[in-house]
Amino acid sequence: MAQNKVQQEKARLDKFLCDTLDVTRREATILVKRGEVTIDGEICKITSVKVTNENVVMWQERELKMRGPRYIMLFKPDGFVCSHDEGAHPTALALIDDIKKEDLHFAGRLDVDTTGLVLVTDDGQWSHRITAPKHKCEKTYRVLLADAIGDDYAEKLAQGIELRNEKGLTAPAKLEIVDAANNEVLLTITEGKYHQVKRMFAALGNKVDELHRERIGSIVLDENLEPGEYRDLTQEEIDSIWK
Repeated sequence: MAQNKVQQEKARLDKFLCDTLDVTRREATILVKRGEVTIDGEICKITSVKVTNENVVMWQERELKMRGPRYIMLFKPDGFVCSHDEGAHPTALALIDDIKKEDLHFAGRLDVDTTGLVLVTDDGQWSHRITAPKHKCEKTYRVLLADAIGDDYAEKLAQGIELRNEKGLTAPAKLEIVDAANNEVLLTITEGKYHQVKRMFAALGNKVDELHRERIGSIVLDENLEPGEYRDLTQEEIDSIWK
């Protein structure tokens, strides 16, 4: 669906060059006026001409293609923030090699000390399907707790937890014990409140020592990725968010 949209989308030639070459509008105009750009084999010196990906646009023997929305899976390491602004910690966007990173945003953030799956995109409607509470997009976390897992944790989490400074209970969450001896669990939630997982276990009288996100919706962190690495999502993964 997204690819068809890109093919049909029309853009002025100068805007097309700005997006594909990451140049300014003035620089794009100079390239066109010099006769350096061809459309379907013909030199074009008119910047207002409309082009699509159906046209063959060439510059310096290089074919240029309009990019569609970007959808990226990133394995966020410890010590990076999910923000455009760097403070005491670097932004996770620094890990992505992309010429127009200013257009990208995080479809759901992770705390600086939380690792795992982060989705990065420039498609606002798509990310809204992930982050808006009404869509109840599931997120699964692997959690290492400081203390033993209480026998009543699963029931209380399923009923909802009262968090400090919050009205009402959290939405029902699912707890799965992975390794009781090492206090390791999987927790699936459908919300994204501030420090939610840590606060939920704190309300149960426990403490989160390590937190790692493994899944968003049906998108699972690629086991071939190392911390700091990323890849483009497959079309199946992209479409799964709309289902």
